[in-house]
Amino acid sequence: QVHLVQSGGGSVQAGGSLTLSCVASNYNYRRTWMGWFRQTPGGEREGVAAIEDDGTITYADSVKGRFTLSKDNTKSTLLLQMNLLQPEDTAKYLCAAARYAVPSHATLDHDYYSYWGQGTQVTVSP
Repeated sequence: QVHLVQSGGGSVQAGGSLTLSCVASNYNYRRTWMGWFRQTPGGEREGVAAIEDDGTITYADSVKGRFTLSKDNTKSTLLLQMNLLQPEDTAKYLCAAARYAVPSHATLDHDYYSYWGQGTQVTVSP
């Protein structure tokens, strides 16, 4: 059973920073497709950033230049550093991992991911 356990998040004022962490267990971590998604109440689950097996990272246009995804293989940890946060970044953030290979054009598509973290709330005030 794959487990993704998230930490981080919280509340911050606009312009501030937060870091999200996701620790994976029972997952073939060295050949992986993983990502961060976010969801607002009543909204769609939106891809934020994802990393392919070869290390290629894709960001949603809305977070480019502000968010940085990184993966620490030794600690089985996926990180999302979020800078210059804005109120529109307010959402529940979820870590995800794929069971099978994800096509490069679809790494931000939540349908390709089978395993999900518990989610963590990020709230950005004006």
